[in-house]
Amino acid sequence: MSRNARIASVVAVARAVRMAVRPGGPSIGERAGAVPRMVRATLSGDYVGVSKGRLLLMLAAAGYLVSPLDLIPEAVLPIVGLADDALVLSWLATRLVEETEAFLEWEKGTMSAPTGSGGGAGGGASYARGAGPSDASNGATRPGAAQTVPGDVVR
Repeated sequence: MSRNARIASVVAVARAVRMAVRPGGPSIGERAGAVPRMVRATLSGDYVGVSKGRLLLMLAAAGYLVSPLDLIPEAVLPIVGLADDALVLSWLATRLVEETEAFLEWEKGTMSAPTGSGGGAGGGASYARGAGPSDASNGATRPGAAQTVPGDVVR
């Protein structure tokens, strides 16, 4: 891993920790409870702040951490074996904090928005980071395709 990549990783983890422990922010319990709702909303297409591919990567990372099989076993190379687990854990924790933060903001925006002309629950709601194209199925607005979300690589 290059020096710049290590620095970027540490900065991302520090930002996620600051976000997770800030006064008035969602608790760990609220974030944990939001994960299943975020997955359901993403798979149903209601929430587009996180891709299905990102969800799959997060699931794979969690599986890697709990699996007894390791890419670099601790018994063979103890320091390196723990380091790969630490990298995966830091990536997963950072993604979970940032994705649940964005989801909870989106959810708060959809819950507190007045019902629009769509007539259904969540009608007229907008994404917390800005309105996007309209969803004809329920009248809710969703983020535009060009919008970035936490964790996206912007070139």
